[in-house]
Amino acid sequence: MRPPLRRAHGFTLLETLVALAILAIALTAAFRAMGVAAQSAAELRERLVGDWVAENRLAELRATSAWPGPGSNEGTADQAGRQYRWREEVRNTANPLFRRVDVSVFAPESDTHAVARLSGYLARPLR
Repeated sequence: MRPPLRRAHGFTLLETLVALAILAIALTAAFRAMGVAAQSAAELRERLVGDWVAENRLAELRATSAWPGPGSNEGTADQAGRQYRWREEVRNTANPLFRRVDVSVFAPESDTHAVARLSGYLARPLR
């Protein structure tokens, strides 16, 4: 008489493949989430630095008591180790003692998409 067959303990090949497929899907989702988070952080940093450039431009105009004429002006500014391009639009207001200045800041690699926009007002300097 034969001894009864003992069943081997462990996972079958099919169970192992299913577990690996679930693990692969979970890891793919985790890596994608990390990539999106990293990209969002980079975009947020770009906007923050762009805001600094715009604020610095308005502060420079106020500190020098500038009274630019209506129209557009462009320039560049170094910030955080990169060079940003800014464009300002100067407009008259209903009160002739004030002018509105809209500053748009562009990333070094883009000429069309502004990373930051800021508006401010200049008062006519006293003589």
